[in-house]
Amino acid sequence: MLTRPYEMPWRTAYEAYAASIWMVSALLIPALALISDRPWIINLPLMLGCWLMGTRRAKQALVILVIRASLSGRAMEVIGPSRLEQLCPHPQDIFLGFGFEWQPVHSQRLYELAKVNYRDFLVSPQLLRLLGQDVHPQPDSEIGLPYIHGVEPQEKPLYRPLQNFEGGTLLVGTTQAGKGVALACLITQAIRRGDVVIIIDPKNSQRLKRIVQHACAKYRRADTFLEFHPAFPERGIRIDFTFNWQKPTEIASRIQSIMPPDTAGAFSAFGWDAVNVVVQGLVDLEERPNLIKLTKYIEGGIEPILEATLRRYLETELGPGWREVPELKKLLQDAHRGNIRRPSEASSADLLAFVVYYEQHVPQAKRSKVIDAQVRTFRHNREHYQKITANLLPVLSMLTSGDLGRTLSPDPFDPKDLRPIMNLEKIEQAGHVLYMCLDSLPDPSVASAIGALALADQAARAGMRYNLGAYRRIALFVDEVSNVINQPLIEILNKGAEGGIFTTCAMQTLADLAKRLGSEAAARMALGNLNNLIALRTKDRPTQDFVVETFGKTAIHSMRVGLNQGADTHLGDFSSSYSTQISESLEETVPSDVLGKLPNLQYFASVSGGRLVKGRFPILDPALDRELMKEAT
Repeated sequence: MLTRPYEMPWRTAYEAYAASIWMVSALLIPALALISDRPWIINLPLMLGCWLMGTRRAKQALVILVIRASLSGRAMEVIGPSRLEQLCPHPQDIFLGFGFEWQPVHSQRLYELAKVNYRDFLVSPQLLRLLGQDVHPQPDSEIGLPYIHGVEPQEKPLYRPLQNFEGGTLLVGTTQAGKGVALACLITQAIRRGDVVIIIDPKNSQRLKRIVQHACAKYRRADTFLEFHPAFPERGIRIDFTFNWQKPTEIASRIQSIMPPDTAGAFSAFGWDAVNVVVQGLVDLEERPNLIKLTKYIEGGIEPILEATLRRYLETELGPGWREVPELKKLLQDAHRGNIRRPSEASSADLLAFVVYYEQHVPQAKRSKVIDAQVRTFRHNREHYQKITANLLPVLSMLTSGDLGRTLSPDPFDPKDLRPIMNLEKIEQAGHVLYMCLDSLPDPSVASAIGALALADQAARAGMRYNLGAYRRIALFVDEVSNVINQPLIEILNKGAEGGIFTTCAMQTLADLAKRLGSEAAARMALGNLNNLIALRTKDRPTQDFVVETFGKTAIHSMRVGLNQGADTHLGDFSSSYSTQISESLEETVPSDVLGKLPNLQYFASVSGGRLVKGRFPILDPALDRELMKEAT
């Protein structure tokens, strides 16, 4: 049983011929009535009947012609931020460009177009204007097939409520398909809403940054925009990704998240422990940990922290004359004479005496777990320690070398560095817009480490927000997510909505993400946390399969025509039969190969729990607003 009537819009509008004949007949009948003697009581009903039939056929022809007229597609559209405000007057709505809700009839038309040459059914520009299609068709020089958007002649501005995007949004598309334009549109709206906006841009798009700066100038204060750029630290901010934490172990977890994965996990686990020992020691000494200090004490040795910690511990436990305690005094004398074996060159004589006294004379009940961990690291074979931290030290070295070290581990007492010092908590409370350019083209390893560390800090901050229960909404945009994705980002995608974080991730192919996470299954599991999908042009087959799986299937009608003829030459009989059979089958709502033929800025999207739309993003150009202001003055 067919679920809807079968239509054939891709054909000649034969109804127009019939309409012409009926209209001519309607005009001829009164003329003949004047010549002949037939009464008007007969001619008038005939004339009205011809006119009604002509009108009916004209409407049927018009439907066909309007649908065919839309096959020319629509050219890219450029608008200014002021026009965006007019199109989306309510900030709590998300404007998704222009388009229409995708229905099964559109899938049917798309499948039918695959069987014909769509150019045979295009309508001339003159007829387009006559039909009221006052639009600019897609130029033949543009990438993609225009008829994909042309299966529906009427489009309108697309909106969805903001709460529909709490579950995160995935933006997928190949190079130059329009991801940057889509991000510019979504980011501008987030700035207009007053959200805290954090943008992670690995490739440093100058156009996107200009749009963000213009949006900040238009909708916020002048000092709202903050920039971070590792290649140009002098024009940006200093930011400390180890500033916010509730437990010291959080810092070790952040560092672990940016370490390269190992098969067994032993190196990663030991790296976590090495960082945690240093952090616990610094906290015990009432010093704030940062990346430079972590690198110094992991690479150079735990000895300075251990000596300071033991000195404070002994002063507290033994009292003011602690150095005169007989056992300790004797150990100090032996150490200064060289009678105690020195495990490393960084070990001072006092440290050797303190460690032996702690191990031999301090009861187990009075010992500190922090000091025990430092002593264990101190006694560890130095050569083996360096081997097992081989995964950790290169990452820390990348983040602490040169100007980058002073940027990520800011010193508030440095009189020569006047750049503002920020952290994610301060950015959130002040309602800033942070634009992080990672500069991945010349230095992809450092860019990946910085982005992953920022996301780890944001995940920790999300946990704090979740525990507190009061927060300001954060709009997080991650471009080229395959460069920086890690377990903290997956946690943000999974649980960030509860903490008021609206995440939008952009990527090119599923294979890029699979390479980063280790397998396609892991990539699909990570993307499963995103409730909304916006798919621009993509050429990668696994990515196309992932997208069309999300869109589901629909019923597609197929017509089979049969013609049989036969003749009996002996008897002179001739027979002929004609049959039409319409069948229905479940097919992909959007054929996978169509995703590779989309024009720039056009997309298919599954939003709001499975609502499928076809749309196109306009190019946002702040210069249009400036030109309008000049004309007004």
